[in-house]
Amino acid sequence: MKLFHSHFSPFARKVMACAHVLGIVERIELLPSAAHPVKRDGTILAHHPLAQVPTLLDDEGHALADSRVICEYLDARSGGGLFPPAGPARWAALNEQSIADGILDAALLIRYELTVRDPSERSAGWMGGQEAKILSALAALDGQAGRFGDRVDIGTISIACALGYLDLRFAELGWTQAHPNLAAWFTSFAAHPAMTATKPPAA
Repeated sequence: MKLFHSHFSPFARKVMACAHVLGIVERIELLPSAAHPVKRDGTILAHHPLAQVPTLLDDEGHALADSRVICEYLDARSGGGLFPPAGPARWAALNEQSIADGILDAALLIRYELTVRDPSERSAGWMGGQEAKILSALAALDGQAGRFGDRVDIGTISIACALGYLDLRFAELGWTQAHPNLAAWFTSFAAHPAMTATKPPAA
């Protein structure tokens, strides 16, 4: 398998963290990418119409995009465990993944506003609205953190990758002080080998 990848992409990190937990990381070749919200990467586009990172090429050359799809594919291919079976635990983990991905979607929209748009085109209101989503999601996760325990599944991996991205790109948020329960859990989870192996270089 081959993965169009960026060390700074939190969604690519989620895929690779799952691969580490599943014990299949050696089966994935990392391909360089230049994915961009405006200037599309033609190399990825040749395989998938969204031209986004992460995009996985399976052993037959079929392309899968979106970290949620790729993570579930890898889980199914390797015998699984990261996606709980049907029932309340599955819906809880999927909902945690959705909240974490929502944090990342909002954070990336702010990031693109600051790094891609001309200063004259930036919208403070837009960025404020995205930050509000991040803060409300963090507050909700702080209230749930006591139930995470030592669970390692698609929900907790997604949350940890989202928090790691906030530390990388939005340190000024100071989220750890406002959300001590979540911060304590993250400190422990960040030491998991799958998280240390996929930690991006300092920006």
